[in-house]
Amino acid sequence: MQKKYFITGISTEVGKTVVSAIVTEALEADYWKPVQAGELENSDTHKVRNLISNRKSIFHSNAYALETPMSPHAAAEIDGVSIELKSIEEPETENNLVVEGAGGLLVPLNDTDTILDLIKPDYKVIVVSRHYLGSINHSLLTINLLKEKGFDVSIIYSGEEHKTTESIIEKMTNVRVIGRIDEEPYFDKNVIKEYADLFRNNL
Repeated sequence: MQKKYFITGISTEVGKTVVSAIVTEALEADYWKPVQAGELENSDTHKVRNLISNRKSIFHSNAYALETPMSPHAAAEIDGVSIELKSIEEPETENNLVVEGAGGLLVPLNDTDTILDLIKPDYKVIVVSRHYLGSINHSLLTINLLKEKGFDVSIIYSGEEHKTTESIIEKMTNVRVIGRIDEEPYFDKNVIKEYADLFRNNL
């Protein structure tokens, strides 16, 4: 049966792209980043493609590729385009699919829609949580909003373990933990493959 995962984070720079690569590799899934803002020469799609070992994954084009590394609504305005939800169509594939968001759930796409509006009812959602001052609040807000909307939510921790932070998040949300990505010195195909093998049975 086809699996579809949406990868979101509690904030920016928490490890969504590395998690996307690991899940893509574990499921030999296709990968799609609907909206890319900035770094078009070294986009998240490029990064994930360079971390994957399997030959089955297909990398689908962004619905919107924006020049400026800002919130999508602002980057689109600078580029002279407006992001329309109806123009963001999930790629057709028989394969498993990993969809990577941009920033957190409530990052605006335009004056009315946010990243949350890209998540379809049949997507399982993986929240990437990383410890920092304020991360408990960000984790609870993100997970609780997704649960209120009826999504199947699980969590992957990124970075060094922080027991008190993690235990309270788990107590207060009852969310399933897929695993942790340690503070690695670097990520390459071998490291991604190790985590893919580690997480596969939990996905």
